Amino acid sequence: MHQQTISMQELEALRGADVYAEDGEKIGSVEDVFVDEQTGQPEWIGIGTGLLSTKRVLVPVQGASLAEDRITVPYPKDQVKDSPDIDSDAISQETESQLYSYYGLGYSEQRSDTGLPEGGVGRAGAEDEALDTGVEGDSVTRSEEELRVGKRDEEVGRLRLKKWTETEQVDVPVDVRREQARVTREPVDETVSDQELGDDSIEVTLREERPVVEKETVAKERIGVEKDVEVEQETVSEDVRKERVDVDEDTTR
Repeated sequence: MHQQTISMQELEALRGADVYAEDGEKIGSVEDVFVDEQTGQPEWIGIGTGLLSTKRVLVPVQGASLAEDRITVPYPKDQVKDSPDIDSDAISQETESQLYSYYGLGYSEQRSDTGLPEGGVGRAGAEDEALDTGVEGDSVTRSEEELRVGKRDEEVGRLRLKKWTETEQVDVPVDVRREQARVTREPVDETVSDQELGDDSIEVTLREERPVVEKETVAKERIGVEKDVEVEQETVSEDVRKERVDVDEDTTR
């Protein structure tokens, strides 16, 4: 990037061009050029800042450089954006004095016929009320608002999986075997010895099966949560303002 004196023609051709601070940050875009009404030299660059360029601030042409269709000024971005907001097409001598002081530049108190130093400063292309309308080279700038739509994420709901334990009775049929004693009698007709006559007894052990219950934990199902993204188109409606230019011709022939 090289330093050079930016001419009025170059500035006029760069309306809408980006303006950058000395540290490379973008400040805004060229909206107006303010010139010395006596010398015709550009003195201030009007920069539109903000999302829709709704605020106009001024930065001196002095020290600005031009390269690759962009203008770089020797001031930090915050200093330029915090300068006084200018909403008129002309700068009073008091306002210009404040601007020179704000940017640390020397300022001449010499008054000219217009009441402004060095002939005063006005917006480039602004009409001189002392002149007739339709002077060659006069122009107006038509602006309009543009709608910029962004997106942001918002939480719209939650899904929670909660596990709890309930108890229920389960009936399971089980076959069990049980031994039972049954007395049998069988007639016998035979001779026995005297020794076999006397007291005697026998004992039989009875057995049966009984249910035995054991429990084990078995995983039956795995439940998870997955998120899907679906895209749908929505229409955003907002009013935007557009400037129109009507031409009223009043010619005396």
